[in-house]
Amino acid sequence: MLKGKWALVTGATAGLGLAMADSLAGAGASIVLHDLIEPTQTRDRLRTQFDVDVLSVAADLSQRASIEAMMTGLLGRIDAVDILVNNAVVRHFSPVEHFRPERWDEALAVNLSAPFHLIRLALPAMKQRQWGRIINMASIYSTRAVADRVDYVTTKTAILGLTRAVAIETTRDGITCNALCPGTLPTPAIQARIEAVAARENRTLDEAAHDYLATRQPTGRFIAMEAVGAMAAFLCSPAARDITGATLPIDGGWSIA
Repeated sequence: MLKGKWALVTGATAGLGLAMADSLAGAGASIVLHDLIEPTQTRDRLRTQFDVDVLSVAADLSQRASIEAMMTGLLGRIDAVDILVNNAVVRHFSPVEHFRPERWDEALAVNLSAPFHLIRLALPAMKQRQWGRIINMASIYSTRAVADRVDYVTTKTAILGLTRAVAIETTRDGITCNALCPGTLPTPAIQARIEAVAARENRTLDEAAHDYLATRQPTGRFIAMEAVGAMAAFLCSPAARDITGATLPIDGGWSIA
């Protein structure tokens, strides 16, 4: 389905970014894996597993010069980034009055400015080809708040505005731009939090996970990372060509509960 298309996925060493890279590679796309440290082992595994071209790159997305250097290098090796998945994220936990200003600046740079810069640098080649797919990773917290995560809530909410702005400007260019909003995923950070609760309260992991999810997703289960990857692949398919500017929840009913 996506043979001949190059997909850049940021923050793709593991977790959700890797799941989306897997799905796109499974659909035939060639993959560019990005992370702060070049994910060479992941690159080699994807090449072998999916028999597609895979490149790996490293860049500090908090620095505009680093983003521009990465994109200049990439566009010197491939003709275009046809699919851009803005997945990389940083988050910190602190009340607003104790939130360190340098962490705020870092979150704005990585979570919001980096997607803007990557989109602006990828768009010219997409427009020339009259085809492009931009997928911005938002979150359930782009539509609601949670205490002690002002950077995450703010930047994920702003991503929805960026998505709509890019979508409306590219409606006649064969380009779509959408935001995915997952609920609670079984990330290492979440698993560690549940393990800590289980140990502190002398409970089983299953009991702690059940209670953790019960206050969030009505389904009572984690959102599967491969399900988010499958949605990303669908948004790149011909069937999704008229879906643009959308905010798409994948949250087990959390947003409507």
